[in-house]
Amino acid sequence: MNWIIPVIFLVAFLIFMFIKSFNNGTDRSSNMKIIPGPRPLPIIGNLHMMDLRKIHKSLVEMSEIYGPIYRIHLGNIKAVVLSGYETVKDALVNHADEFSERPVVQIFEDIHHGFGIAFSRGNNWKTMRRFTLSTLRDFGMGKRSLEERIAEECRFLIQYFELQKGEPFNVSLVLNSTVTNVITSVVFGSRFDYDNPLLFRLASLVNETLKLIGSPKTLLYNMVPAFRFLPGDHKPIMKNIYELQSFLRKTFLDHLQKLDRDDQRSFTDAFLVRQQQEKEDPNSYFHDNNLISVLTTLLMAGTETTAGTLRWGLLLMAVYPEIQSKVQEEIERVIGTAQPRIEHRKQMPYTDAIIHEIQRFANIVPLNLPHETTVDITFKGYFIPKGTYIIPLLESVLRDKTQFEKPNEFDPQRFLDTDGKFVKQEAFMPFSAGRRICLGATLAKMELFLFFVGLFQKFTFHPPPGVTRTNVLPDTGFTTPPQSQKICAVPRF
Repeated sequence: MNWIIPVIFLVAFLIFMFIKSFNNGTDRSSNMKIIPGPRPLPIIGNLHMMDLRKIHKSLVEMSEIYGPIYRIHLGNIKAVVLSGYETVKDALVNHADEFSERPVVQIFEDIHHGFGIAFSRGNNWKTMRRFTLSTLRDFGMGKRSLEERIAEECRFLIQYFELQKGEPFNVSLVLNSTVTNVITSVVFGSRFDYDNPLLFRLASLVNETLKLIGSPKTLLYNMVPAFRFLPGDHKPIMKNIYELQSFLRKTFLDHLQKLDRDDQRSFTDAFLVRQQQEKEDPNSYFHDNNLISVLTTLLMAGTETTAGTLRWGLLLMAVYPEIQSKVQEEIERVIGTAQPRIEHRKQMPYTDAIIHEIQRFANIVPLNLPHETTVDITFKGYFIPKGTYIIPLLESVLRDKTQFEKPNEFDPQRFLDTDGKFVKQEAFMPFSAGRRICLGATLAKMELFLFFVGLFQKFTFHPPPGVTRTNVLPDTGFTTPPQSQKICAVPRF
């Protein structure tokens, strides 16, 4: 009978949590509107209502029921979901400061320990972001010097494609490796040859890790504390991170031994020089933990997103050969056989429209990274307390029916006017917006244009012989590249 009292306490606790979970944090006696949302269950909240492999789809479906602002319980996380262009823009742009913090997400806390950029907070985030942006600009982001690096990498990529002799092959790993080389050239000042197994290992680590981070097991690990004591994907994630960060640590220590303050050749050199300048300051943010975390973020965030978007581009052009032909016609008319340059973009509205539509359609980070409110705020009539977990749903922005006609269809014409000129769309925000906008957006735009144009200047892409139906569906993971499949790159000349 000794078990009766613990059971009574457990049942009482569950009842208490169940009742407490209905409290959405608003003052019901005030004139504030109550944030709507589905009723949660104890412990799991509303997770039983979701497809954990496509949680962004489930959240969009819920917005159709509860509106553009609603509350959701993800295990022990009480979140507010912002859906649709107008709502997300209002929060991230018009109320940028109030929605600029980052919540603690367990798997990212395990990886970064609160350091770096993406998941750091307060002054650490501000200092690292300011330094990273200015240093990336110093090392060519948005400038001709970096354009040359990307163009060089594109030439190596073209050579690799030529070796396939028009036969079907999987482009996933080589595109990831190519974009990895661009990042390593910025952060370390050097690239890897394609026959170097370390390059493919780094690309594979990033790809596998991001896929696991978006898995249902990892989502449960983040949202339900009890799952942290069970076997799950968090263990292989941390094994991969240990290998990746061991490489990063060895590399920056090599840089430290050869460091020349008067000849800084990479982002890592610039950080190490700043670290030495502030070594007497006990409050300096320029320490090894921040360097490792920033490098991890640049490598992970700067590869799979761009490579995945390029994969979408090749696949969609293979599926829509008439659009591919028009791209090649514009390339021939504007560039011919010359080296593609960023300056050509203004003369190529059709190609620019296609790249924008690829990014919109690919929707490569559909869930967005979560935000957190920095203060108590009344937003569109709803009271949202300081420290609230915010999900600004990018899926709902890039596929907002009020902004894009037939948003689930691939249609580059939505970025062109009747005269064929490029037209900006305000709801085009694949890099998010506000204070936490992707700091590598400028680099990604350069890469997408130069790689896309360079490849279609040299090749025509089509499905493998005998394949009558190409699978245009996203893969699962933290990012959503297309499902892996083979493609043919046939030389044009």
